[in-house]
Amino acid sequence: MPDLSHYGEDAVVSRLTALLEAGPGTLTGPGDDCAVVEGSGRGQVELLKTDCVICGVHFLPDAPPRKIGWKAVARTLSDFAAMGGWPRHLMVTLALPSDCQMRWIEEVYRGMNKCARTFDCSVVGGETSSLPEGSPVMISVAGTGSARRSQVILRSGGRPGDLLFVTGKLGGSQRGRHLSFMPRLEEADWLSRSFRIHAMMDLSDGLAMDLPRLASASGCGFRLKEEALPRSRGVTAEEALRDGEDYELLFAISERSSQRLLAEWPERFPGLKLTPVGALSSDGTEGLSGGWDHFRE
Repeated sequence: MPDLSHYGEDAVVSRLTALLEAGPGTLTGPGDDCAVVEGSGRGQVELLKTDCVICGVHFLPDAPPRKIGWKAVARTLSDFAAMGGWPRHLMVTLALPSDCQMRWIEEVYRGMNKCARTFDCSVVGGETSSLPEGSPVMISVAGTGSARRSQVILRSGGRPGDLLFVTGKLGGSQRGRHLSFMPRLEEADWLSRSFRIHAMMDLSDGLAMDLPRLASASGCGFRLKEEALPRSRGVTAEEALRDGEDYELLFAISERSSQRLLAEWPERFPGLKLTPVGALSSDGTEGLSGGWDHFRE
């Protein structure tokens, strides 16, 4: 029988989630950056998300432990941003070999707490498990968040003709930014309150991987202006497309609304670039390949 490398990450996720049945109160299940369920307040929904970092996959053994902790939390918070919501409570699961140093994991927790407090949420509990000696450390962060029902942004709302924007700069994340990035929560909150954003996601696997996902979820094709990509210093267009772990926002908005967006963004976020990189189309998806796939080398 074929192993996971035969399928690739998206196909593996699709096959597994097809085995699940949504229960009462589920508004958006698998396939978006967060699950969306009925909230307790009028006009409110609850967002649910879990993510993990694994030594050798998301960080190297010699990475600063506080930065590892920051990243473990920030990855989860970035998904709340992608939905136009805000995080509230986090739960941490640790899977550690017994030879892991106590001081090291304490530093990881200091990094996690710093990230959580920076964005007005908190770690409220979790679970620990042992691993065989020599196994890689795994840190999983699950969280709850909230959003106004009218402001939740899915990947599936894009329309042909929408312009595509990305925040910040792309590529070169492995030079260190993947351990210290800032989740775009404030920016996404402002966008969701100020504009009708049709579709949005965060860029974790590279634009070459994530843009086709957003376009497919919206039932659209896309046109990409590679020469317009906002690149980090010393990064090629190829690296900007495929390096991954940028954790910037990719979103679709009507051309009409984009004029006001481009006028107001520099005043609201003067230190952060906002770049139009293409548009959604009614047909004809450009061929993009590359980006990060967990089950393919």
